[in-house]
Amino acid sequence: MDSLTHTLSDFLRQHIRTVPDWPEKGVQFRDITPLLQNPRVFRVLIDAFVHRYMEGGMRPDVVAGLDARGFILGSVIAYELGLGFVPIRKKGKLPFTTVEETYELEYGSATVELHTDAVKPGQRVLLIDDLIATGGTMMAGKKLLEKLGATVMEGAAIVDLPELHGSARLKATGLPLFTLVDFSGH
Repeated sequence: MDSLTHTLSDFLRQHIRTVPDWPEKGVQFRDITPLLQNPRVFRVLIDAFVHRYMEGGMRPDVVAGLDARGFILGSVIAYELGLGFVPIRKKGKLPFTTVEETYELEYGSATVELHTDAVKPGQRVLLIDDLIATGGTMMAGKKLLEKLGATVMEGAAIVDLPELHGSARLKATGLPLFTLVDFSGH
């Protein structure tokens, strides 16, 4: 990590609130809402992603965001890049014909859906969420996009929680990842 990235990471980390024992005892929840509430910090955050994806081999054809905080980031990034935005929603929230993918959670499972006309075969997609924990949601999103013939060029998030091994699982499938803040050892 170069010094500019390290400085950016430290700056963003200062604006991520840790909520102990939420949603259950023992969990240190990383709350990104303070990043969004401060207009200067929000701009720095969005610009970090936009500058990465604005040209060359890193430019996607479309941005897909995972329900729900991935919508906040993904739609703004897509707008700034002049690209379309694709929402990947929790089951039962999309009105048109969908494809779905079920994935395992710590306690049970969840299903996400995507409209069948959301992407075209061969499109390069940036898949974005707020954080990577176990990697299940991002992997399900990747599988959905691939079912429709798209290529997920990179998965991106603000926060990586490496001790939950999600980023390692995603990388093991060949998905490149880009995150801005690493909460190792916390």
